[in-house]
Amino acid sequence: MAKQYQLPFQLDNPSLLQCDSFVNNEWVTAADGSRFEVLDPGTGLPWASCPNNSATDVPKAVEAAHAAFEQYKKVNPRTRAQLLLKWDALIREARSDLAKILTHETGKPIAESYGEIDYALGFTWWFAGEAERIQGGIAVPSAPNRRVFTIKQPIGVAVALVPWNFPIAMVLRKAGAALAAGCTMIVKPSPETPITTLVLAHLAQKAGFPPGAFNVLTTDLDNTPPLSEALCKHPLVKKVTFTGSTRVGKLIAGHCAHGLKKLTLELGGNCPFLIFDDADLDQALNQLMALKWRHAGQACITANRIYVQSGVYDKFAQLLKERTSALVVGHGANANTTMGPVTTPRSLDKAASQVADAVKLGGQVILGGGRKTDCGGGYFFEPTIITGMSGGMLISREETFAPIAALYRFEREEEAVAAANDTSMGLASYAFTKNVDRMWRMLENLEAGMIGMNTGNSSAAESPFGGIKESGYGKESGKDVAVAEYLITKTGTFTLDGQY
Repeated sequence: MAKQYQLPFQLDNPSLLQCDSFVNNEWVTAADGSRFEVLDPGTGLPWASCPNNSATDVPKAVEAAHAAFEQYKKVNPRTRAQLLLKWDALIREARSDLAKILTHETGKPIAESYGEIDYALGFTWWFAGEAERIQGGIAVPSAPNRRVFTIKQPIGVAVALVPWNFPIAMVLRKAGAALAAGCTMIVKPSPETPITTLVLAHLAQKAGFPPGAFNVLTTDLDNTPPLSEALCKHPLVKKVTFTGSTRVGKLIAGHCAHGLKKLTLELGGNCPFLIFDDADLDQALNQLMALKWRHAGQACITANRIYVQSGVYDKFAQLLKERTSALVVGHGANANTTMGPVTTPRSLDKAASQVADAVKLGGQVILGGGRKTDCGGGYFFEPTIITGMSGGMLISREETFAPIAALYRFEREEEAVAAANDTSMGLASYAFTKNVDRMWRMLENLEAGMIGMNTGNSSAAESPFGGIKESGYGKESGKDVAVAEYLITKTGTFTLDGQY
């Protein structure tokens, strides 16, 4: 029997709170009955528990999803669109409660939780429209009396391995495309954020999705690798989508290679943010503040390396310090909080080691620099700014995922572009300049899948999301490309008999 916890918040609709896994429209526990606790990053205290599913629980879930797929793939596209719109409406109705749960799972300020939900709802709305835009084609080939037809069909059972930093958005971005295409899905949420996903499952059931169309298996950190491997290698799973670190993404790719599974990988960032002498500094600063400190720096597309041309370097560093000093760090549930904790204690250790490394190699900490201990517990790190950064430092080579702004000085455009591209990753890059020729060069020369042009966060349901190099492959969201990740193309060749 699940342990009873004192909730640190009150829901308008308590029935939304579900803490068991969800398979075939049923709430289920782990085969061995074990559970793990969900912690509030703002206090470090548990407030719920979920089933600690293992690889043993995978076959039943996959078989249910496959049985559902055999029927769901035949559902009319308009009906699939209507189901997505109903799901969208129910999530909007539950917005306030969902935001409270999200804040107590991730630690992000309540205003950011609302922001994530609104962003995430763009995907259910967008993919509802995409469901009816899936089309094949007809062509006349060079061979006489022949016609070539192509049709698009759903690939089968899809598995989504979802991170903790934007759990609602990542689930809806993946599941929206899969369900629009006619696939069924099994979601394995992060151990830190399972309950928001379970709320989405509850609302999917209320929306009318058939049993087995949307399933959730929760698990702890130790069971995550074997459970994920079992999902990737199950013969009835035909598609896997993963968002997370490059290191784990390579492991997932290896698992999927055994069955040649179709795979989408959205991996690490280490994103550069370039500010030229002719940039509008207020515009650059406003965009950077939103991009850098959102969710305490824990976004894959956040600005990890900030390159500032020498003519405005000192001025921009001072402006950034002034604005950052005004951030209010605290528990995300407090209305005046503008930056919450990091989500895991592992992130505190990594941030501290990166700051120590930068200082050792000549960096100057002009704000913050360590753990914040006056917030009443939880995993808090001071908003930190380091100047005098160089390419040999840890922050230059690895994703930070913490509230650390690292400033690098540059002189020439070519120098900045070379430094920005000097990474194995290529998710997003940002450039700020009022020189239109330079901006076009930035678009073509920066090695990333997404380029922000006088723009910080550019992610939207309407635009393709995905990186190059070791930031992964495949696209999520956007016209045509996202749903295509869940489709196969079948070619039919027909020979006409007789003259015409």
